[in-house]
Amino acid sequence: MSRVESHEEHHGGQPGVFGAIVRRFNVHFERMLHRYDRSLLRSLARPAATVTGLAGVFFLSLALFPLLGVAFFPRTDPGQFVMNVKATPGMRIEATNKYVARIEEEIREAVPPDELGMIVSNIGTTPGFSSIYSSNSGQHTAFVQVSLKEGHKVGSYEYMNRVRAKLREDMPEIATYFQTGGLVDAILNLGLPAPIDVQVSGMNLQRAYQAALDLSERIRKVPGVNDLLMPQDLDYPSLRLDIDRERASQLGLSQKEVVDNIVTALNSNGMIAPSYWVDPRSGNDYLLTVQYPEDQIKSLNDLKQIPLRGSNRLNPTQLDSVVKITPIQSPTEVDHYQLRRAFDLYISPSKEDLGSVTAGIEKILKDTKLPEGVHVDLRGSVQEMRQSFKSFGLGLILSIVLVYLILVAQFQSFIDPFIILLAVPPGLTGVIALLLLAGTTLNVMSLMGVVMMAGIVVSNSILIVEFTRTLRQQGTPIRQAVAKACRVRLRPVLMTSLATILGLIPMALKLGTGAEAYAPLAQAIIGGLTVSVLATIYLVPAAYLIVHRNEEQSTQQEVHS
Repeated sequence: MSRVESHEEHHGGQPGVFGAIVRRFNVHFERMLHRYDRSLLRSLARPAATVTGLAGVFFLSLALFPLLGVAFFPRTDPGQFVMNVKATPGMRIEATNKYVARIEEEIREAVPPDELGMIVSNIGTTPGFSSIYSSNSGQHTAFVQVSLKEGHKVGSYEYMNRVRAKLREDMPEIATYFQTGGLVDAILNLGLPAPIDVQVSGMNLQRAYQAALDLSERIRKVPGVNDLLMPQDLDYPSLRLDIDRERASQLGLSQKEVVDNIVTALNSNGMIAPSYWVDPRSGNDYLLTVQYPEDQIKSLNDLKQIPLRGSNRLNPTQLDSVVKITPIQSPTEVDHYQLRRAFDLYISPSKEDLGSVTAGIEKILKDTKLPEGVHVDLRGSVQEMRQSFKSFGLGLILSIVLVYLILVAQFQSFIDPFIILLAVPPGLTGVIALLLLAGTTLNVMSLMGVVMMAGIVVSNSILIVEFTRTLRQQGTPIRQAVAKACRVRLRPVLMTSLATILGLIPMALKLGTGAEAYAPLAQAIIGGLTVSVLATIYLVPAAYLIVHRNEEQSTQQEVHS
């Protein structure tokens, strides 16, 4: 039976344009393969120099590791930002309102109208339970929420920098603190408004406050610190009311009744004697409160004339008859952490890198002599970042040990699995190099990329070692077996690596919504695979030849003897 071979079959079996592409690819691949054969033979002629040179490149790359920034998670654009504003303690809310109005104008100048969604400002505090939903600590504080329109071209962090620069130039007397206000950052920061929180605690408020002020002045000078906010103050103008208990008792008043009358006059009786009325028709309950008319108490004299009524007294008496009023300075808020009074220094870094900023802060804390009874703790996402890094490091070590043990069982050798794992260090060199070139930090996502890269690299190395062992079992000399295994397995190694690299390029370039979160993972895999493949096809065969060539020489000597 005869068979006629067509022209298309002779040239790849694919007619048309696709066949031409395949033929052209094969031509170029064969040329590359010949070049690789020649370079591989040169490296196998001096295997010790090859292994030493590639190992030296890896150790030199470790010197670049300190230049790599460290972060918990990569920054993502939330499409909004929140600005905490703090003026002079004791400022009237009307003056704070004017400042906030100016800040809103500055925001409208920095953010174009076609990208600005909404501005919502919350000024001062209100009595009652609603105050727990506000970060404001007094009438001199406010926070401004800014949302950007969907599809905005400029990121939130860039707009924050623009607004921050304008406010520092036009309104230097106002302290501001910027944060994204996103849910992701709130979770990563453990509910705190900042990734770094220097917490100064102690039972003596004055000592702890002064220590916090001293630290804040020094931390502001740390390179990379963008904003610093201490929400607590001790110099808020207040009034202290000292009740003359003997005089109050003579007038038939108890201390509780005096306080209840003051609270009712200034706020309402909803906090001390809540009363509810239930609508008989709908069943809805309504909170009933009693309070003075607005603006009835405008001055200190109005406060002194508050009438006090008691259960055992028919006629009221004025407040100044039983109470001594003294102007004082008091805390705007008193926070506690583990029973100790605490002051917080919220620190926002200018870039994604938390490691360098944290290192600078820790150096300051180490060199600072704290007053007796004052303690300083570092809280925020820094704690979780370090814990996650430790877990990832331990997990990577355990995974490599587990892979080694599995390979030992598969190859029935303790040496060959070690040769296979030699492909991992060059991959780490590629990870460090590409992350530095891309300006990306070492974070949880890039560490996940390292783990995934190590798995792919090990599988490529297995192809070469396993096929070399098969050829040696067939009687092929070790040098020829190594060269032939590398030549035959080069195509699947390149196909696996190139398919992974090409597929991750869009993610590495941050194309698409939310791609910033996954870009470090893709960049770590691409950098690690690129360098590791180039190193593996030379390092693994050279190391295999060094380890096993003595076995072949001893076998030949036994045959001759």
